Amino acid sequence: MKLLLSILFLSSTILLAAQDVKVSSGKVVRHGFFNSEYVDARTVDVWLPENYNEEEQYAVLYMHDGQMLFDASNTWNNQEWGVDEVMSVLINNKRIRKCIVVGIWNNGAKRHSEYFPRRGWRMTDKEKQKKILLMQDAHIDPAIFEQGMLADQYLQFIVRELKPYIDKNYSTHTDKANTFIMGSSMGGLISCYALCEYPGIFEGAICMSTHWPAVGGVTFNYLKHNIPNAKTHRIYFDYGTTTLDSLYEPYQLKVDSLMFLHGYQSDKNYVSKRFEGAEHTETAWRKRLHIPLEFMLKEEK
Repeated sequence: MKLLLSILFLSSTILLAAQDVKVSSGKVVRHGFFNSEYVDARTVDVWLPENYNEEEQYAVLYMHDGQMLFDASNTWNNQEWGVDEVMSVLINNKRIRKCIVVGIWNNGAKRHSEYFPRRGWRMTDKEKQKKILLMQDAHIDPAIFEQGMLADQYLQFIVRELKPYIDKNYSTHTDKANTFIMGSSMGGLISCYALCEYPGIFEGAICMSTHWPAVGGVTFNYLKHNIPNAKTHRIYFDYGTTTLDSLYEPYQLKVDSLMFLHGYQSDKNYVSKRFEGAEHTETAWRKRLHIPLEFMLKEEK
C-alpha cells in the first residue's frame, strides 16, 4: 500500500510539475526536480515581478509549500496564496522593496518530517518523549517517527544548495539583510527554525498560523535556548481562531512573552497578531498576506 501511494504521489507530482503556472502579474520560472544531496528532488518555482531587470538587485523571500502560492487551478484544494497579485500591488505602490519569491514545493508524504524542528525533539528528555509517543493526537503525522526527522537536511538544502543557485542565476541581494523565509502551519514552524539555526543567512521569518502543538509543543523549549539576536533580526507571527487555528492562541501567547524577554519589541522588530474568525486555509492567509510582507519587506531607509 505504501509503495502504491508513493507511486501515485510521484505520478501526480510529475504531472503538476510539467504544467505551466498561471499568474496575474510577473512571471514564474519553474525549475522541475531540483536535485539535492540532502533531500529528495522537488520542484522550485521562482516568481519574478513585472519589469524584472538584471541590472537591478532584488531581495529574496523563500516560501515553503511552493505548489500552493500562485495558481489555484493546480492545487489540491483549489486555493492559493495569491502571492503574485499581493506582491505586485505592494511593489508597484512602493510599500515594499523589490523582491523575488522562491517557492519550494513540499515533499507530500514527507512534509511533516521535513518541516518539524528536529532539535526540539532531541532536546526533549526520554520520559517526555515516551509520553508523547503514546499520545492519541500529537498534532503531527506519526510517520515522522518512521521516516526520521528531516528538517536539518531540508534547511541544509535551502542554505547550501538552493540559495547559492538562486544568487548565481538571478539578480539578487545576497546579504542577510535582504534574505527572508516564510510559511504557514508546519511551514511556520520550519521558518522559525530556519531563523534560529541560520541567523547569519536570514534577516527575518514570517510564520503564519504556526503549528506549535506539533509533537506535544516541544519546539517551545528549543526556542527558549535559540532565539536569534533581537538587534539584528525580525519575526512575524499570527493565528486565526477557527478550525485548526483555534488551537494556537495559548502557545503563541507563551512565545510572545518569551520573545519580549529576549529584547524583541512590538511593531519594531516583532509582530504577533490574532485574526478573529480566520480559518486555517490558503484563502485566509491570502487575505492578510500584505500585513507581514509590509512589515518584513518595507523599503530600506
